[in-house]
Amino acid sequence: MMDKDRIEKAVREILIGIGEDPDREGLIETPKRVAEMYEEIFAGLHKNPLDDVKKFHEEHDNGMIIVKDIPVYSMCEHHLLPFIGVAHVVYIPGGNEVLGLSKLARIVDTVAKKPQLQERLCNEIADVILEAVNSKGIAVVIEAEHLCMTMRGIRKPGSKTVTSALRGLMKTDSQIRMEAISLINGRGL
Repeated sequence: MMDKDRIEKAVREILIGIGEDPDREGLIETPKRVAEMYEEIFAGLHKNPLDDVKKFHEEHDNGMIIVKDIPVYSMCEHHLLPFIGVAHVVYIPGGNEVLGLSKLARIVDTVAKKPQLQERLCNEIADVILEAVNSKGIAVVIEAEHLCMTMRGIRKPGSKTVTSALRGLMKTDSQIRMEAISLINGRGL
């Protein structure tokens, strides 16, 4: 579990380290607020994303299921600054099990709530879905803006990083992969 007292002490030290007075009116509660925020935004460290998975037995024609534009908020593990964007999840069920649509978004949310790299985030989401349901193919695409590139360093606001993770038929069958990409891009079949 989170050690919020330790986080509060560390934030207080950071404030002193940058030359601020942690006892001034506007900062007195900041260490506590940051500790509470960290408990929320890093909750994925202490949660198994499979715990929220709900499967339904459903006759399915092996067509694609897609949930697009799932908001993603995560923290870059290199600078502890946010990256913000959207995830697109496409999968082809294998058999008669499908995931609840909201559960796809919940998987994305849980896996994102820890210090993360976008590339790893894509792969972890795909692997959780693969473990959760027998799938013939999975594609996860994430488009995100990294504040470590926007507000510091290179300072290129608006630049997007796009990553993908492909499993099964999405990786081996170029026609299926192109159909998934077309659906993600809103071009239909």
